[in-house]
Amino acid sequence: MDEAQREFIRQVLDHGTDLTLATIRPDGYPQATTVSFACRDMTLYAGIGRGSQKANNIRHNDKVSLTINLPYHDWRDIRGLSMSAHAEILDDPQDADTARACLEARFPDVSEWVGPDMAAEVVFLRIRPMLVSVIDYSKGFGHTELINAGSD
Repeated sequence: MDEAQREFIRQVLDHGTDLTLATIRPDGYPQATTVSFACRDMTLYAGIGRGSQKANNIRHNDKVSLTINLPYHDWRDIRGLSMSAHAEILDDPQDADTARACLEARFPDVSEWVGPDMAAEVVFLRIRPMLVSVIDYSKGFGHTELINAGSD
């Protein structure tokens, strides 16, 4: 990953507030859901319902795909990321506290949803990208660059 790609990714992660997370259902079909996220470097965090379909899907298969797009008015302005990644439900209290702190720093009003008193209802995800597609239509329709972000 070169410095320009790193900066592009940083801009999308800093300015995109929601991602569409696709998990794999037990019947093999994908399920895509929008969730808010925070990140530390390239590691993404999200809070989801403990008994949600997303959580159950991840418990059975940690492979996920996601997209993060920045707002745009014209297709030539489309910029975003598409990633294949591994998602992990954070059972360790210290890991969960890290995720909670990242989310609360980005979304101060989210405390009522992700605070420690919600532990029975909410779990935190750590999402580690493996492959990242940088999407930048300012360089031409459909322009993408594939970056290996981790090992599988």
